[in-house]
Amino acid sequence: MDTTQPGDGSAQRRAVESRAVAWLAARRDLIDPAQAAPDRVLFARKALLETAFLVGLRARLDPAPLEDDYAALLDTIEDIAARPSYRELIARDEAALLLYAGTYAALRLCGREDPEFRSIIQQAAAGGYAAVFERIPYRQLDLLHTLELCDIPHTLPSMADVLPFTLLHNSPNALKLADRDIYALTHTIFYATDFGLRRPHGPRSFDPGAAVELLEALLVLTRSQGNADLVGELLCCLLCLGVRDSEEAGRAWEFLLSVQEDEGRVNGPEGVVHPGLTDGDGDDDYRHWATGYHTTIVAALAALLDRSPKVLRTARPAAPECRQEVRQPLRLAVEWLAGTVRRHDPAKWLPAAAAAAHAAEALGEPELTRPLLLDFSERLADADDAVWQAHGMEVVGAFVSGLRAHGITCVSLDGFLKSTAAAVELLDTVPPQAVPSVQRLAGLGLLSPRRAAALAGGDAVPLAPPEPAVGDLPEAWKNYHLGQVAGIVRDLARSGAAAHRLTRDAVGFLLAQQSPCGAFGRPACDAPEDRERAMLSWTQSTVTALAAVHTARGAATRPGGASASFGAGSPGAGSPAR
Repeated sequence: MDTTQPGDGSAQRRAVESRAVAWLAARRDLIDPAQAAPDRVLFARKALLETAFLVGLRARLDPAPLEDDYAALLDTIEDIAARPSYRELIARDEAALLLYAGTYAALRLCGREDPEFRSIIQQAAAGGYAAVFERIPYRQLDLLHTLELCDIPHTLPSMADVLPFTLLHNSPNALKLADRDIYALTHTIFYATDFGLRRPHGPRSFDPGAAVELLEALLVLTRSQGNADLVGELLCCLLCLGVRDSEEAGRAWEFLLSVQEDEGRVNGPEGVVHPGLTDGDGDDDYRHWATGYHTTIVAALAALLDRSPKVLRTARPAAPECRQEVRQPLRLAVEWLAGTVRRHDPAKWLPAAAAAAHAAEALGEPELTRPLLLDFSERLADADDAVWQAHGMEVVGAFVSGLRAHGITCVSLDGFLKSTAAAVELLDTVPPQAVPSVQRLAGLGLLSPRRAAALAGGDAVPLAPPEPAVGDLPEAWKNYHLGQVAGIVRDLARSGAAAHRLTRDAVGFLLAQQSPCGAFGRPACDAPEDRERAMLSWTQSTVTALAAVHTARGAATRPGGASASFGAGSPGAGSPAR
């Protein structure tokens, strides 16, 4: 989606802002700390600050006079800030300087200068604590940006000095980022770019191409998880970096449009409000506001940034070149798997042997698994059909392909395949879930392609790979479900996203779990038998995933290769998860 083009899209996004601000203005009494219950005062002060910041940005980004709803919000903010009971708290709680300085900055940006308010903030900033106590990097950027908007001098390090210590500057793994980390990333970009009014500067500023790639990867994750708050913030970041030609930005807009309620509210994610504010107190109106005001502000801000003539614009920067090495780790894993699984029951560990054979074929080195295949074919020569039936045609087919690459036969397997093909020939049709097995039989030459197509009820077109459950990656990483991560990586590679940032980060996580011997996984147990079984299972899953990545990346280097972008029907592109 090209968001620079006029038309219905621009009008829809402008309506997002108008409805959101109208909803906020209709509930502006809730940002007044003086009207809040004692246990809600701090929350009201935070909401006041964030609302004020939106209004101040509206004054900066749009030269036109404030519309009625913005003006009503500004009048309320000015009335609250004029009270000694509000502004004099700065001197009594210097650690909360930013909670009040941002309100002053918004008034100043809107032409409502207040010398007395400014004097109190200036005294606190110069008092030897409020501006100098230790903050994490993005909070330090918050302080620097707020003091800049307040036009209050200081002797603190510059933003260029602080940026190298942020998450954004240090190539984090997208899978491992908790919500609080993503907020740190988004706010780093807000402050470093002055909300799109300047380009990040300094000798050690972050790489815009890498930043955009990370933001888009996180948009895929947060959109698939239905988190409108983070989707909105990440979209704002792309706009702050000047990017309008991002497909992921287009999908983010579609998502926000789909979740904004008719009255203008956008619901926030679960947990956005402290449980004490929402636990069965009967105040449904307050709960409705408290769980949605921040996300509604973010949606309005995105629309404001999108339409502002002052926000810088630039072509989407190129992502860094993918140089992730998977061939050697995969080869080492195949060697370990092929050697280790021979010590185990072939009837039980046939999937591991099939995975090793498949990966060796993908590497173009089938000889890596020849000893294993010879051993298993001999030990399974008299196996019952039930052994082969238990593992399904995907495993059996991969094992057969491995055997055929070496001209190895297995009597019981050949008999099973012939009887299976004969049984299938007698059918008129097969259910959809059986189509891949029928296609596998055709691929092995046991059914004609025409017959396979007839049984499938249509043309013999290979089924599309399953949609990757990309939104499950962070939870799978968190719970150390290596098999689940590997399965998602495999599906991503097969769907054409082998070079995508999420795939690369998931592969990076998997590669970091490889031991020098080649096995994958850290079982965190002491019994040798348990350790080996766990590593066999994890390595089996991982070699299948890495083989898919290796094959897909090789194909992508040839003319007409696969794109690293998620398409409209790809992970996270659908309706929000509710």
